[in-house]
Amino acid sequence: MYYKTFCRAASLASCAIFAIQPASAEADPGNRNTDPVLTDTIIVISPRRTSVAQESAPPPEEIALPADAAAIAARSPGGALVGNGALSGQLSYRGLAGQRVLGRVNGQRFATGGPNAMDPPLHYAPSILVDRIEIARGVAPVSQGPSLAGAVNAQLVGAEFSTGNVATPQLRFSSQYRSVDNSYAIGGLVGLANESWRVGIIASREEGSDYDFPGGTAAGTSFERNLYGIHAGFRTGAGELFVAYRRSETDPTGNPPFALDIVYFDTDFFQTGFRGEVAGDVALDLRLGHVAVRHLMDNQTIRQPAAPAMRARATFANADTSTAEASLRFGRDSAYVQIGADAELTDKFVRITNPANPAFFIDAQPDVQSDRLGAFAQWRSGLGTLEFELGARVDRTAQSAGIPQLGAAVPAGPANLAAAFGASDRTRSETTVDGVLRAWMPLGSFTPRLTLARKQRVPSLLERFGWLPTEASFGLADANIYVGNPGLKPETAWIAELGFDYETDAVSFRPTVFYRRVDNFIQGLPVDDTIGVIDSPIEMIAAMNADPTPLRFGNVDAELYGADLDFSVRPAARIELAGTASFVRGKRRDIDDNLYRLSPASLRISATWQADRLSLGAELFAAAEQNRVSASNDEEPSGGYAIVGLFGRFAFDRNVAIEAGVENLFDKAYQPHLAGRSRVGTSDVPVGDRLPGAGRGGWVRLVSRF
Repeated sequence: MYYKTFCRAASLASCAIFAIQPASAEADPGNRNTDPVLTDTIIVISPRRTSVAQESAPPPEEIALPADAAAIAARSPGGALVGNGALSGQLSYRGLAGQRVLGRVNGQRFATGGPNAMDPPLHYAPSILVDRIEIARGVAPVSQGPSLAGAVNAQLVGAEFSTGNVATPQLRFSSQYRSVDNSYAIGGLVGLANESWRVGIIASREEGSDYDFPGGTAAGTSFERNLYGIHAGFRTGAGELFVAYRRSETDPTGNPPFALDIVYFDTDFFQTGFRGEVAGDVALDLRLGHVAVRHLMDNQTIRQPAAPAMRARATFANADTSTAEASLRFGRDSAYVQIGADAELTDKFVRITNPANPAFFIDAQPDVQSDRLGAFAQWRSGLGTLEFELGARVDRTAQSAGIPQLGAAVPAGPANLAAAFGASDRTRSETTVDGVLRAWMPLGSFTPRLTLARKQRVPSLLERFGWLPTEASFGLADANIYVGNPGLKPETAWIAELGFDYETDAVSFRPTVFYRRVDNFIQGLPVDDTIGVIDSPIEMIAAMNADPTPLRFGNVDAELYGADLDFSVRPAARIELAGTASFVRGKRRDIDDNLYRLSPASLRISATWQADRLSLGAELFAAAEQNRVSASNDEEPSGGYAIVGLFGRFAFDRNVAIEAGVENLFDKAYQPHLAGRSRVGTSDVPVGDRLPGAGRGGWVRLVSRF
């Protein structure tokens, strides 16, 4: 369905995940044409606009803020978490994950650096600094760029303009301790602003040990990350010039589902631009950005036991993304025509080495590039009581790969594949066309909604040019070996959604049913028809790495359908019941099989009691068993489970509050269906088992604003 700023839509207990009083998001470049009807927002750092003496004080935080912001986004209706480590989770949305879900931070698109998506977009949004997470429920508008499914954008805190000519200081601070992984997080903002300019500095530090679960400790799950940055804005009439720089440094961090762990991600973000009115009802939005990722992963620094010298690996990866966007909007917020163009230029390079043998190196992704140019038009208007948004966009994407270089110690098998790849046509160009119609009819407390869309996705550089058989799969982390396919066609999704909003002072209820028919859906398929018979160079190399049945990315036909909803009920002035429910079903249309790695049906419900300064509550999350699994991908079913948490908040005054809670109160043992499988030999989690959920633990958080 649509975005919605109504807080109860996205999470439990008024959807707010509270931490500290926010300022405006850092430079706020992602908020273009945010419509109250079209934006679904999870507030992470909640505004405290009411006095602590008021009965309508907002509810407390329900959970310990996870280091991985994807776990927050997964609390939305239709959302689920693909758990690949403390800082490497992905949002699965209505059955689609990975690059099918557009991920941004402060409205900025960029390519991940890790070839196996150890740094998906929300890796760069520490929860302790996130102001809000905006989710395009169902279908993203064409103005946000191409994406097959919805879109998620994490906005970080930032300094905001104040009133008057005198510069006033701004201070936001939050800190948290969590016992289940002995972790801490601290972060905040220091700013100075008046009515004409604003300057802010943000910083955070997070560190955690291996987490506990009922039955032991999940070894190799520790993490460490720093982020710091500076941003500024200058008002020029009815517009604003803005500039922002951030540095994200992830230090040694475990990734049990992968063959290698993070040694570092050193990533620089830069963005500048202008937004505002240039004449009457004409608004201009200009943005330029660059993101540079430098990455190293290995099986020596954290992995226990460390790999022997012959199998020691250290992989270096770079990714650079340059973006440019421009749009003009004619009209007001509720009725306008917007036209725009954008460009996204990506350069990636991945080299696999053996730190014990300098003569062993392989360019697994040799200077791969993807250059996209796009243009769109979007019309927002109404016919009587009917309101609608109609948009279309076209994109031209050119992709290419260089010639891989290999060291003298590389065996003949990979060398032959590299030579064949170097002699092949390593360029591809695609033109994609998207169209979106979203219509709704406000009828007092009842608003019916309809969405129709056609969306396309160009194959990723990995899916197309991954010439070397490796486990890189953009985060599937299923221990399968994959190889790319230059002949892949773009995915094409035909989408229909129908739902309604019913909202009164006491009740909110927003269900949606959806259907997606996807032609040329990309997933792993057997390399050839003689499955299990090692009769090709790819299968020989894969067999030497313990996978005699490697997969090649290929096109199939698929369909996904389901329903999700969020609701809240306020039976009394101080009590609220709220929740979300999600169900998705995915099937292949070319054969009789289920789609791979779909989340099971789930229910989240909370109850909150709110007094003047004190709030208390409990939350239940339940997931059904998942037996509808992919036979062709040897997917194993999973069992159902239910976990309970307690939470509370006490406000000392308008500026300082303490929040605390207990997670997994009954110390329930469970394994989420989308969790990756452990590869760590010395862990209490057996090799090949899904990573378990965290056990019982307490948490406490101090939040303040001055």
